[in-house]
Amino acid sequence: MSSDGNKKQFWKRNAAKVPGSIQHVYGAQHPPFDPLLHANLIKAGNKPPPATPGKPKKATTFQEFESITSDAWDVGDDDDELLAMAAQNLNIEVVMETANKVIENHSKQQERQRLDDTTELDQREEEAQEEVAAEEEEEEEEEEDVEEGDGVSPDASLARSSPSTDGRLVKSHSEAPIGSPKDAAGEHAALHRQRSLPHRPPVIPLVARMADQNTSGTPAMTEREASRLDKFKQLLAGPNTDLEELRKLSWSGIPRQVRPIAWKLLSGYLPANAERRDSVLQRKRQEYFGFIQQYYDSRNDENHQDTYRQIHIDIPRTNPLIPLFQQASVQEIFERILFIWAIRHPASGYVQGINDLVTPFFVVFVFEYIEEEVENFDVSSLQEEALRNIEADSFWCMSKLLDGIQDNYTFAQPGIQRKVKALEELVSRIDESVHRHMQQYEVEYLQFAFRWMNNLLMRELPLRCTIRLWDTYQAEPEGFSHFHLYVCAAFLVRWRKEILEERDFQGLMILLQNLPTMHWGNEEVSVLLAEAYRLKFAFADAPNHYKR
Repeated sequence: MSSDGNKKQFWKRNAAKVPGSIQHVYGAQHPPFDPLLHANLIKAGNKPPPATPGKPKKATTFQEFESITSDAWDVGDDDDELLAMAAQNLNIEVVMETANKVIENHSKQQERQRLDDTTELDQREEEAQEEVAAEEEEEEEEEEDVEEGDGVSPDASLARSSPSTDGRLVKSHSEAPIGSPKDAAGEHAALHRQRSLPHRPPVIPLVARMADQNTSGTPAMTEREASRLDKFKQLLAGPNTDLEELRKLSWSGIPRQVRPIAWKLLSGYLPANAERRDSVLQRKRQEYFGFIQQYYDSRNDENHQDTYRQIHIDIPRTNPLIPLFQQASVQEIFERILFIWAIRHPASGYVQGINDLVTPFFVVFVFEYIEEEVENFDVSSLQEEALRNIEADSFWCMSKLLDGIQDNYTFAQPGIQRKVKALEELVSRIDESVHRHMQQYEVEYLQFAFRWMNNLLMRELPLRCTIRLWDTYQAEPEGFSHFHLYVCAAFLVRWRKEILEERDFQGLMILLQNLPTMHWGNEEVSVLLAEAYRLKFAFADAPNHYKR
């Protein structure tokens, strides 16, 4: 390190911006904070400090700038002085006083909640005792009637017993759906524990209950669902599957039991001829693992290490809330699929977002081998051959999908740029109020819709909804490349009320990047697809209709 006095003085200079000091950082989607444009965010009384008058700084040459900053990050610099500068405005007394106030307020709030819970529990116990006493009186009256010999059979007296809330006849108060004091205490403890934690939405299985078929833990199939399943099975059982008829049936959703074979057929991975399917599957699976032997060992080579490193970083971020995708064996499968695809498609290579596109195929093809819930399923319990089949089938079906939208992932991603522009033009025609509202607060469509196009709405919808959406995408001609535009337009307008209620840039961006779809299911997706089809019918063959 240079011992130049000027350079040492550089670190001790009380400047506002010191290399390495904490500064506000603004993402690409957020412009720098402007007090004139965001006056409502500044509290009254918190006026900015007056600027200190001073002489204008003399312009320096690049050589002078370099001479005072060339050793800015040398290892031998005095880090303690930097830390002291960063913390010089902290007052330990103020910090401790504030912390004590927070703890005190929290304790008072917890005490109020405890008193409320105790009162509520007492009321519940009183109501339960009253109900039990009333039932005992009714039973005594019925016993008296039987003893009087009015010709009432025991079965008839039993039938007169009060029905429970779930439709079963209650023979005695022990079977009635009334919580005992012990149960009430347990419920009280759970309620207290829930209230003491930060508010979180109810946990809904993100994958396991994605289908409305008769699977473990889900209601029995309706007559209509059973009829649809029979139609699929009859169609798929023929020697040559009518793909056009399969598309018509699949548009409204595919039953879970036949979804794996239907997706393979609709994606073009399997032939329509039933006799050829086994040989095609065997050949394509062998071909994939041939690629593994040929290319996967090169992942640490200089030419490919950057690609593999990015894939290795992105895989743990894929659906982090679903335990299935956090298993080491599943992550290794995803790494192989993505690396082999990137090596075989050098025009685009691996792009962040492609990792999400593997997950629907993987989940659907796992369902081919299991009947239980998949969210917490341990894939190591599957036979090795089944796991290899799932991996190869996921690779080929994802490749078929990406073949139709590869311009989304080539240099500068021109496909996404065009689709975002088309989305802006379409929304300006179908809902001018929403379009002008976003223009008023300077929200660019690229700032939120880029992710919609890059990830095919997978970051905006639960995985169960994505799988239902892809049923229609694979049944629709150019579903991923063309119909997706109209789905995005319908999806944006779906939140019209919430969008118009937001009155600043930050609020709009937070809404558009965190839309409340966690509890969506098949019904909401079906409505979204119906609206998208209406837009496509109106605008697809008449593009000038949405151009001004």
